[in-house]
Amino acid sequence: MSTLPKVAWIGLGIMGSPMSENLVKAGYDVTGHTLEREKLDRLTAAGGTAAASVAEAVRDADVIVTMVPASPQVEAVAYGPDGILENARRGALLIDMSSITPQTSVGLAAAAKEKGIRVLDAPVSGGEAGAIEAVLSIMVGGDQADFDEAKPLFEALGKTIVRCGPHGSGQTVKAANQLIVAVNIQACAEAVVFLEKSGVDLAAALDVLGGGLAGSTVLARKKDNFLKRVFTPGFRIDLHHKDMGIVTDAARTVGAALPVGAVVAQLVASLRAQGDGGLDHSALLRAVERLSGARV
Repeated sequence: MSTLPKVAWIGLGIMGSPMSENLVKAGYDVTGHTLEREKLDRLTAAGGTAAASVAEAVRDADVIVTMVPASPQVEAVAYGPDGILENARRGALLIDMSSITPQTSVGLAAAAKEKGIRVLDAPVSGGEAGAIEAVLSIMVGGDQADFDEAKPLFEALGKTIVRCGPHGSGQTVKAANQLIVAVNIQACAEAVVFLEKSGVDLAAALDVLGGGLAGSTVLARKKDNFLKRVFTPGFRIDLHHKDMGIVTDAARTVGAALPVGAVVAQLVASLRAQGDGGLDHSALLRAVERLSGARV
C-alpha cells in the first residue's frame, strides 16, 4: 500500500488534467472532480478516480489541490455547504494552484484555519507544455512546515519550486510573472510584424534572436505560434486579461507604477474585446497586425 498522501484534485482544465495525471504517474492516489464529463473520463483512463462532487472528492483526502480559472471559482469550490472547507477533514492540506488575487488567498487561509485546514497558495508558470512535461515553475505562499510537507508533490509537477513568503506571496509573484510574460509576448509580437514588413526571413530571424540576449522562454515556447499563426490556447487571452487585472490592482494597492504593464493590459483587453479571448496569449500578434494595417 502506498505511503503517499491521498490527493483530491478539483479542476481538470488545460493545466489541471496533465498535472493531475503526472501525480498519478508518480504513484499518488488521485480523486478528481470537474464539471466536464470527458475530463473525468480522461482522469480515470490515466488511473485516477472520478468524483461526482467537490464534497465527495475531498472527504477522505490528505491533500486537496485546486486548479480553477479565477478567484470566483476558487471561492465557489472552497466555501458553502458543499465546498472544501465544510467537507475536508481537519488537518488536511489545501493547495490552491489557481492564479487569483493575493487577497483571496489570504482570506481563504484565514477561513480554512478556523476549520483546522492548512493552506498553501501555489500558482504555476510554464503553460500547458510545462504542465505536460512536469517542468512548471511553482511559486508558493504559506507556512514553511506546510511547504516542506508538500515539496515531494510539487516535485512531481515542476522543476523550480520556491516558497516566496507567507500566505498570498505566491500569488503576488505569479502576478509579477504574468506582467513579465505579457510584456515579453507583446515585444515579440511587435518584432515579428516589424521583421515581416521589412522583408526579413522570419524563421531565420527568430532563430538568431533566440540565441542572443533577446532570447527568452516566451520566444522559445511561442515561436511556432508566431511563424504558423496558430493560436490554439495553451493559456487563453481571457485568463491573461484576468491576470493583468490582478497585477494592476495589486500594484496600485502598494503604490508601484506599471507604465508599460498598463499599456499591455489595455492591449490584452482590446484583443479580448475583438473576440480573441479564447485564443492563446501569443495572439497578441493579431493586435499588432491590426494596428499595423493588416487584415486579420
